[in-house]
Amino acid sequence: MVYATLGQMFLGQTERFATKTAHLIPQSGKDPIPVTYGELRTQVHGFASALVGLGVQRGDRVVLQAESSADWAMCDWACQTLGAVLVPIYPTLPADQSQYIVQDCGAKLVVSQNTKQAVKMEGLTGIQVVLLSKEGDQPGLKERAQPDQLSQDAWVQGAQAADEEDLATLIYTSGTTGVPKGVMLPHRAFTYLCADIPSCIPLKEEDVFLSFLPLSHVFERFAGHVLPMSMGATIGYVGSLASLGHDMERVKPTIMLVVPRLLESLKGRIEDGVLKAPPLRQRLFRMAQEQGLKRMRGEFAPLAGVLEGLVGSKIKAKFGGRLRYFVSGGAALPTHVSEFYLALGIHVLQGYGLTENCAAACINRPEDNRPDTVGPPLKGVEVKIAPDGEILLRGRCIMQGYYNLPEDTAATLDAEGWLHTGDIGELDRGNLRITDRKKDLLVLGNGKNVAPQPIESRLKESAYINEAVLLGDGMESVVAMIVPEFERVATWLKEKGVNVKEPEEMAVHPDVIALIKGEVQRANEGLADFERVKRHVLVPAPFSIEGGELTPSLKVRRKVVKEKYANLVDALKR
Repeated sequence: MVYATLGQMFLGQTERFATKTAHLIPQSGKDPIPVTYGELRTQVHGFASALVGLGVQRGDRVVLQAESSADWAMCDWACQTLGAVLVPIYPTLPADQSQYIVQDCGAKLVVSQNTKQAVKMEGLTGIQVVLLSKEGDQPGLKERAQPDQLSQDAWVQGAQAADEEDLATLIYTSGTTGVPKGVMLPHRAFTYLCADIPSCIPLKEEDVFLSFLPLSHVFERFAGHVLPMSMGATIGYVGSLASLGHDMERVKPTIMLVVPRLLESLKGRIEDGVLKAPPLRQRLFRMAQEQGLKRMRGEFAPLAGVLEGLVGSKIKAKFGGRLRYFVSGGAALPTHVSEFYLALGIHVLQGYGLTENCAAACINRPEDNRPDTVGPPLKGVEVKIAPDGEILLRGRCIMQGYYNLPEDTAATLDAEGWLHTGDIGELDRGNLRITDRKKDLLVLGNGKNVAPQPIESRLKESAYINEAVLLGDGMESVVAMIVPEFERVATWLKEKGVNVKEPEEMAVHPDVIALIKGEVQRANEGLADFERVKRHVLVPAPFSIEGGELTPSLKVRRKVVKEKYANLVDALKR
């Protein structure tokens, strides 16, 4: 069924699936608590009545700055049923950036996770700040519920009065460059995608999603929050990132949204575990990888099925035993990482989208999973490649524009409704392949253009390289700033009898320098001479959100990296 708005979807689905489990709420050391769709409806009505009691009306901006949780989800659904515009802010953002968004969007109310988050709003005038969850004597939205102030009939009638072009949310871009911009997503951006996706991927109401990515990001907000609701599926929430492994075992998800960094981390842990296993198990794992890759490529692989049962099933058990798909988004997934899982019989479906098109434009299909691409377009999305190689998108999921930024909107959305993504790509037998960011293309001193992303991915195939940032504009050759995989490098050094643990020491240690040099040389093999990394330098600390090198969605801020490590960049230019 196609709903016009998110509020109508919520009310329709909670009535249709009233007795079915909607949420699984985590408990420390225990099985999660099930909440039915009918119970969820009652709880969200309480949240909506609390917002009305705080003066929230249709069209008002409500800022939500909190970690992902069932309470986060209920606050969103309360806003959607009231016709209020939810503006999510990453809880990791500092006070100045948080206040910028609050003021730019014209917020009526700020809902903070706790007092630590609420402090970020100090100094703002004319804006009410309340807590999402109870803390000490301070009530959360649940405790502020005033059901008598908002009757069920008035609530339902208000939601039914909304239109698909009404603004559902303002999501501020992470800001890899420049000031964050408020992306205006109407209700139809979400609801039309919900109608299109089930015809592309076999999803069902029996599916169980495990939500652990930030709901502040459009990827989890749409595909891990709205999409399951549109299907009548179940959403389990993690207690914390630290409890993710245990939560997988307890929730037993069938669908998990992931980012490449998590898949890379899990891959590394699996490989480290194999290295500690007896020789026979190591050999079986290598055989499972070899046979699985051959099967995936359509080659003769008579032992693939047996080895998947022996090896792959044990790894699947760590993910709860019922996993059907990992769906990867948010950043480019290195092909070798996807192939690692596919060889074990674990589907990783890579997709592609932007905040500006509500997260979803293309996705690989289980029956034709080509990990070097992001799959074909979704049913309701048009894709074309501009003469300069830029990917253009068009469809009902496209934003209305950037809030209060008509010039930026005009530069991104053309007169024919095409969204200019800023990504460079190509269509290969109907599948879209991303090759780089338009702004990231390097122009060497000799005029050669180099796409850095594929080369960075080759470098990161090394078990000892965590991150690589290529430079080269105006230079004689391509150079790289490399962040070692410090934990694994420390283990490698220890095996050599060298006890060095601090990143700063490792980055200048002769053995580590030689190790990474060898890894760079291996990555250079097969590249054209002008694409090869001729010089590199080791960055003495991991990239992080707190350090400013990564956006909240874990993309590298190249500008920040170059400014923060200007001394290393200067050394590469010499």
